[in-house]
Amino acid sequence: MSKRTYQVCSNCVMDTTDENIVFDENGVCDHCNGYYRDVQPHWDTGPEGRQRLVGVFEDIKAKSKGKPFDCIMGMSGGLDSSYLLHIAVREFGLRPLVFHVDGGWNSQLAVHNIEVIVEKLGLDLYTEVINWEEMKDFQRAFFKASVPHIDIPQDHAFIATLYHFANKHGIKYILNGGNYSTECVRNPLEWMYYGTDMWQLKDIHNKFGERPLVDYPLSSIWFHKVYLRFLKGVKVVKPLNYVPYIRSEAVEILSREYGWKSYPRKHDESRFTKFYEGYWLPTKFGYDTRKVQYSSLILTGQMTRNEALEKLQEPSYDPETIEQDFEYIANKLDMSVEELKVLMELPNKSYRDYKSQRYLFDLGAKAMQMLGMERAVKR
Repeated sequence: MSKRTYQVCSNCVMDTTDENIVFDENGVCDHCNGYYRDVQPHWDTGPEGRQRLVGVFEDIKAKSKGKPFDCIMGMSGGLDSSYLLHIAVREFGLRPLVFHVDGGWNSQLAVHNIEVIVEKLGLDLYTEVINWEEMKDFQRAFFKASVPHIDIPQDHAFIATLYHFANKHGIKYILNGGNYSTECVRNPLEWMYYGTDMWQLKDIHNKFGERPLVDYPLSSIWFHKVYLRFLKGVKVVKPLNYVPYIRSEAVEILSREYGWKSYPRKHDESRFTKFYEGYWLPTKFGYDTRKVQYSSLILTGQMTRNEALEKLQEPSYDPETIEQDFEYIANKLDMSVEELKVLMELPNKSYRDYKSQRYLFDLGAKAMQMLGMERAVKR
C-alpha cells in the first residue's frame, strides 16, 4: 500500500488507495481530468451517435443475409449485457447468437435473468461450460500467488471462449457491453491487471498450479487484438456508447419488460466476483471497486458525490452472510476454510512480482490512441 498522505478527489471518490493517482491544484484527480479531456468531448449519444450506430447495424444486417444470426453477443446476466441485448433486438432488429460461458460461479439470479430475457426475445442461447477441474486449479493458483487480480482465470475464460468461437465459425461482429456510462473510470492497474497477459498467466500457473491446462481456453492479446481484428476482419462493437444508457432507467425497463431482477452491486451475477470484489479485495488489499463504479456514475451525472460518499460508509459485503460466503468459496475450490484464511494472510503481492508483458500493452495502447482507434482511459 502507498505511504502517501490520504487524499480523496474533490470531484469524484477516487483516492490514494489508487497508488498512482495524481491530483491537480484543485484536488481533482487524473481519472476525472482524463475523462473530461479524452472521453467526454468525443462521446455522442444524441442523434448523430445513434445514426452512426444505425449505420454499423445496417452493415451487419447486409453482410449476414441468409445466415441464422448476424452477430454474437456474450451474455452474463448482468445489467450491461442484459440491456445491450434488449436494445439490439427490440430497438435495432438484430439477430444475435447469445453466447454464455459457464465458469462454474453463476448465481441463481444470473441464471434467472439470462433465461427470462432470452426466452421472451425468442433467441437461441449457446452455453459453453469450462472444465471445472482446470478452472478451480487455476483460481487456486492465483490465490496462492497472493495478487489482487484473482478474478483473471474466470474473466480470461469468458473472453477467450467467445473469441475462439467467433473465429471458428467465421463470425465477423461481436457485440460488447463495455461502455463509458458506467465504466468511464477504470480500475487501477494495481487492482486489476491485464487479463490477457499470457506471460503472467503462465508464470503464476507454472508456479502454483497442480494440473496442466488442457481444455481451459487461452487467448493472447495478439490473437484477439491483432489477428482477429486486422487479419480476419472481426469487429467488436460497443453499442451502449452510442445511445443514452442510464443505469436506473435500464433496470426499470428490464424489470418491467422481462421480470429481470437487479443485483445489490455491479458484477454480482458471479458468486466468485461478488466475494472477490466485495470482500477479498477490500479486506486483504484495501481496494474497494465501488469507488471506481461510483466515480463513473458521478462523472456521467447518475450519482452525486455525497451519495457515493454515504454509500462508501457501508461495508462492501454483507457482514451477516460473509462467513457463509467464505465457506462456500473455500468448499467449491476444494479447500478448507482454514486453508483459505492462510492464503488471505500471505504477504500481498502485485503483477510486478511475476513475469509480465506490460510494456507491450502500454505500447499497443499508445499506438491505438495515436491512430484514433481507442480513447485514452487511465489504468
